[in-house]
Amino acid sequence: MSLSEKLSSYWRTIQGELFPWLEESLGSLTESHKRLVVVLEVANIGAFVRHWHGLPGRPTAERASLARAFVAKAVWNLPTTEALIDRLQVDKPLRRLCGYGRVGAVPSASTFSRAFAEFAASQLPTKVHEAVIAATQKERLIGHVSRDSTAIEGREKPARHAAPTVEEKPARKRGRPKKGKERLPGPTRIERQSGMTLNEMLDDLPTACDVGTKCNAKGYKVSWIGYKLHLDVADGGIPISCVLTSASVHDSQVAIPLATLTAMRVTSLYDLMDSAYDVAAIKEHSRSLGHVPIIDENPRSTKGRKEEIAAEAKARHLLNHPSAEDIRYHERTTAERANARIKDDLGGDTVRVQGAAKVMCHLMFGVLVLTVEQVMRLVT
Repeated sequence: MSLSEKLSSYWRTIQGELFPWLEESLGSLTESHKRLVVVLEVANIGAFVRHWHGLPGRPTAERASLARAFVAKAVWNLPTTEALIDRLQVDKPLRRLCGYGRVGAVPSASTFSRAFAEFAASQLPTKVHEAVIAATQKERLIGHVSRDSTAIEGREKPARHAAPTVEEKPARKRGRPKKGKERLPGPTRIERQSGMTLNEMLDDLPTACDVGTKCNAKGYKVSWIGYKLHLDVADGGIPISCVLTSASVHDSQVAIPLATLTAMRVTSLYDLMDSAYDVAAIKEHSRSLGHVPIIDENPRSTKGRKEEIAAEAKARHLLNHPSAEDIRYHERTTAERANARIKDDLGGDTVRVQGAAKVMCHLMFGVLVLTVEQVMRLVT
């Protein structure tokens, strides 16, 4: 039985047996309740949570129920933990789906906070997401992987960048070099990545909250304080891998570790990226993985190149003869739609926690929901 047949059979079981049984036990279920049921059934997040049953001392609150509640928080796009607790207290089906039989069993905000810190330290939603990808996408041949990033606004002060010490300062004079001499810069982060392992590349990326600046779709510069979420999204809008960095990190510096992480999880053919990734080392790394890189050209400072690109695009439009690369490049909108869903519908715009680990945990609950929904959408 193929993967699609297995998922189709699983979906028929959920829709034909599980939903009627739950409605008979809990009452009428809304679409949000059904979305939560599907995510919890497919992700099976309770299997990844540690249990303390039978150990001495006061028992801790059931972590599996708390994990399911945080998934519900992403499904309902609730801005705060207090809003989640209020919802659990008045919504009986939701409360029962999370594992709380009565109103008094819903934990306090401090218990939710301690559990969330544990989930962030253990990278719980990241591990669950990786397991879902392995179970549903490992055997699939993916045509296109679209790579993009999105700004994540934080609610914390930006970290100050420490000034370099005397030992760290380059051994050269300040200002322009003398006539006839060239300045020898050190290797860039992308150049260093060629000799690093995946863990070394990820550890080398800054993750502290700071200030980021970029041009929006209308060409205006916008700045924000916080982080940047980098995503690899497969055909069908399924997030394959995610990396969180400081807001000031350029997209191109994350391309090689992100591509390496994605290649370890799935088999794909084309890497689609915008002009921010137009770097020779990124193209070379994509080809070394057996992929075909399709990257929008960045004219940079090449005189007249921008006009040449515009003229060629206009000519192709008049002739109604787009290139094969242009047609495939249009598939990159899957990454943009995934970013929009995460920010607008799954908690990406309501980050209240501080620190890269907790921010990543908060975002990954939303990414997990999006992944399961897009996987099941392929078979429904």
